[in-house]
Amino acid sequence: MRRGLTTFLVVVIVIVGLVAWGASAYNRLVTLGERVDAQWGQVENQLMRRFDLIPALVQAAEAYAAHEKEVFARVSDARAKLAGAQSVEEKVGAANELQEALSRLLVVVEAYPDLKASDVYRQYMDAVEGTENRLATERMRFNELVRDFNVAIKRFPALLYARALGFVEREYVKAPPGAETAPTGK
Repeated sequence: MRRGLTTFLVVVIVIVGLVAWGASAYNRLVTLGERVDAQWGQVENQLMRRFDLIPALVQAAEAYAAHEKEVFARVSDARAKLAGAQSVEEKVGAANELQEALSRLLVVVEAYPDLKASDVYRQYMDAVEGTENRLATERMRFNELVRDFNVAIKRFPALLYARALGFVEREYVKAPPGAETAPTGK
């Protein structure tokens, strides 16, 4: 009788231990997933700040470079795409397109020394540059959290149950194609 009770207690303790471990592992994955989502919110926050600053920057530049309509149209189109983007992938693509259009705008601005000297333009440009720096930081943090999450769901033993519980690998924010080449004014 005593041996049967001991065996029963050992089995119960092992089962309780496995359930507690499973709950802890699940909660860790949920926490990591939420951290990734929260950090993406920070990236979106900076994207929206940039989105809000661009019309004023373009307006300041248009006064000096009225014949550069194509560059301003690209900035406006890219901004509209970002506003309409729904998924993370669409937002990243639209943000990259907007970044490229802004780079082209900056190349055009280099040709107008009076514009670069304008207080209004400098004020908006400083705000955009600050936002770009914060956006780069938030993207880096997002990618770090995505890495942590992806590693957690790929490690043994989590890989045995992560997919079954709905945890799938997240995508990194990547540089757009052609980002390694400097923009031209065209």
